[in-house]
Amino acid sequence: MLTTITRSLKPSEVTKGWMLIDADGIVLGRLAAFVANRLRGKHKPQFTPHVDCGDHVVIINAKKVKVTGNKAEQSVFYWHTGYAGGIKERTVRERLEGRFPERVVEKAVERMVPRGPLGRAQMRNLHVYAGTEHPHAGQSPKTVDFAGLNRKNVAAAAAQEKAA
Repeated sequence: MLTTITRSLKPSEVTKGWMLIDADGIVLGRLAAFVANRLRGKHKPQFTPHVDCGDHVVIINAKKVKVTGNKAEQSVFYWHTGYAGGIKERTVRERLEGRFPERVVEKAVERMVPRGPLGRAQMRNLHVYAGTEHPHAGQSPKTVDFAGLNRKNVAAAAAQEKAA
C-alpha cells in the first residue's frame, strides 16, 4: 500500500514573490477574487491554510476600476461616527470619485480573505495605489496581464460603458 505524506510549510520556508496588476478598466469583483487567492497563496502547490504563504500584490490605477450593473449606485458603504444619529453612507461611485478611491479595492479584497490574525497579515501584503506611481519598483514585481486572462475581466465593463 502506497501512502503519501502531506507536506505542511513552515513560515520560514515560504518564498514570497511580487506581482503588479493594472486595474484600469477591470471589473472590481473579478479583480478582488484573483487578488485574494494570490494573497492567500492558493495558486501555489505548497499552499498551507494556516501559514501566510501568499505573494505581495501591487495594484495601480485603482480609481479606474469598473463595477458592473447598478452596483455603482446601489452598493453602499455604511459607517457610524459614534454619535447619536451618526450613521453615514456613501455609494461606490462616490468613493471612487472621492479622496481615497483605492479603499474600494482594499475593502473588496479584505472581504474575501479570512478574518483574524492570518487575514490581517495577508492584507499587509496588498499595496493599492490610485494612480500609476508606486514605490515598489525595487522589488521588481512581475506584471500580470489580468485583462488578458479572461475576456469577461473587461468585457462586461466595456459593454456597460457603451450602454451608458
